[in-house]
Formats: sequence, C-alpha cells, structure tokens
Amino acid sequence: MHHGGLGLIRSLGRAGVPMYAVQEHRYAPAAHSRYVRGHWVWRPDAQDVDGVLRGLRGIAERIGRTAVLFPTDDAGAIFLAEHGNSLREWFSFPQPPHDLPRLLAGKYTMYRLCQALGVPCAQATMVGSPDEAGEFADRFGFPVVVKLPTPWRNGAGRRSTTIVHDRAELAELCRLPGDQRLMLQEYLPGGIGHDWFFHGYCDAEARCTASFVGTKERSYPAHAGLTSLGRWAENAELHRHATDLLHRLDFRGIVDLDFRWDARDGQYKLLDFNPRLGAQFRLFEDSAGVDVALAAYLDLTGQATPAGTSVPGRRFLVENYDPIAALRYWRDGRLGLRSWADSVRAVDETAWYARDDLTPFALMCLWMGARAATRPLRRLHFRPGKEKKV
Repeated sequence: MHHGGLGLIRSLGRAGVPMYAVQEHRYAPAAHSRYVRGHWVWRPDAQDVDGVLRGLRGIAERIGRTAVLFPTDDAGAIFLAEHGNSLREWFSFPQPPHDLPRLLAGKYTMYRLCQALGVPCAQATMVGSPDEAGEFADRFGFPVVVKLPTPWRNGAGRRSTTIVHDRAELAELCRLPGDQRLMLQEYLPGGIGHDWFFHGYCDAEARCTASFVGTKERSYPAHAGLTSLGRWAENAELHRHATDLLHRLDFRGIVDLDFRWDARDGQYKLLDFNPRLGAQFRLFEDSAGVDVALAAYLDLTGQATPAGTSVPGRRFLVENYDPIAALRYWRDGRLGLRSWADSVRAVDETAWYARDDLTPFALMCLWMGARAATRPLRRLHFRPGKEKKV
C-alpha cells in the first residue's frame, strides 16, 4: 500500500524505462501496474545482511543488465549506504557517507545532529518511563509529540508518531518493557501555511540538481502524519535553508524533508529527514516532466536532465487517506464539506488513480475495503486486558 513506490513505477515507466519491483505481497497494488516488466514477492529480514545481498544479486541476474536501484523506505536507504558496495557490479545508486542515512532517519540522532550543526528544530529528549515523560511535559506543556526513535524497526504495533494531549495518556504510552525508550518532541502548532516539505536529488558531487518546495494542507493522521493533500508552493527562504543543509551534510541521493514554521521565533524547524524517496514526490513534476525520481535516473545513467520550469499551485491527493483525514479536520472545526470538495476538485495528480494505469487503483480499493471490514474483528481480538476471542 505504498503509493510512493507506485509513483516511481509510473514516473519512469512512462518515460520508457523498464521497471522491476520487489513487493511484500503478490496482490500489492503497485506490482500490477502496467509499467512493471517483472516483480518478485520478497520480504527479507534487513538484519540478515548476507541474505539480502544474495537476494538482490539473484534479482540482478534475472534482470540481466545493470539496473538503477531505488529504496523506497528508510531501511532500504540505510542498508544500501552501509552494505551496498558489493552490489555496484549489478546496480547503480547514490553513495552518501555510509553512516549518514542511519543518523538522519533516526529521530533522536537527527535531532542531535541538528543541534551540532545549529539547524533549527523542535526540542526533544529520550525517555524510558512515565516520570521522565512527565518532566518533559512539565517543561514544554501539552500536547507532546511521541515518536519511535528508529521507526524502520518493529514498533510492536505503535504508530511512528503520536500526538498526546494529557498526562494520563502520556504515562500509559511511556510504560515501556525492558530498556525500550521513546523520543518526546516539543509540539509546534501547525496548519496551512505552517507545514512544509522539501524534495530534492543531490548528485555524486552533492549538488542539488532537482529541488522543490511544497506545503502540507492535510495529513493522515491529522496534524502528524503523511501528506494526504499537498500543494507546490514557492518559498525561496526555505529552499535556501534546505539546500544549504544538504550541502553541509555532503548528502547524495533523493531526500524528503519535513519542516514546520514556528511563529514564536520566525524560523522553519526541521521535523523529519527522510534519506530516500518521499511518498508524495509526484506532486513535483516540472514543465519538462522531470521529478526527483527521473532526475536521479537520468543522472545515474549518464544522461542530461532537460531544463524545465516550476509549476506552483499544482496539487497532489492521496485518495484512500484524505477522506479519513478530512473527517478529523472537520471535527476540529478546521474544514467544511464545501471547502473539502473544492480542494479535491482542484487536484492535479492522485496517488492511486490514473487513466493509463487503472489496476493499482482497483486493488487499493479492495485492500481498503478488506481493512474496513476486518477492523472490528481485529479490535476485538487484540483488545488490551481482555481475553482473546475468535
């Protein structure tokens, strides 16, 4: 159900690039795109380094020629940076400093790195008990943002990001077994005009050759999740801020950054650094048809990137999540039915629906229907403190 992966398949497939996909399920929607030449069902254990390397080499042999390799999640980006050198005989991919993606994808390690570099960010700390969490809340107040420090690992069913509004909820969430710890982050008020993101591609010389800025108009979960409605917007200050950070880090590859404007001190503060393709990257297709995925592919295959101009105002919608997000915004008094309908009509690109590639949309609808139908049973089966029932 990863619409960023589907966007990648469509972006390069429409440009005539033969696309191959590794999916976790045979009926994953993206695997059935008309632009997929071949796909493999494989869910490897990222901790089994030798097994993953063998599997990727086996896929390369079946493709039969050098391929450009795109990770679509943090675990993949970290793996390639730390263990990918032996794969370069078969694959082309960017080479950032080997320890950098793990530092940037880790929520607390990114915070500490920002502190060392003097990059504005929300205040944060690590906690392992309700008492430690209470001390942070006493200092910064509620709501408090709770994050998994390494979200690419198994979070035992937890959301990677949760906004907590009271002390009882915070204490319950921070009762952790063993030596587990969570990151608490200061909450910065958001909303339209406050939540921004930056997508870019940096070449082997760490030059940002494709870069775009957008604003998050709605997210799922509301106020703290992925972009469900985004808009391309001009913001020269944030653009300079982001590209300067990438240059200082000597970053190479595709990147997705999340910022929030803090009206208290007039600064854009970095909330998340994703060292890989962002799920909403298809928002940014310029007048020449170039997005960050195509820019990366052309660079890695030694081809020139056509010059294009920006298309501010372009909008991107995630159909399966935005109606759910909109319901929460409506309950909060921040969205009306007419304004939601108007925003949907103004969309230029959707995550799933495409006239030239309908099967992934149909499969997404089936998956969402199955989830909705089985949700009451899952809640009954896993209700805390209750005997499991069938």
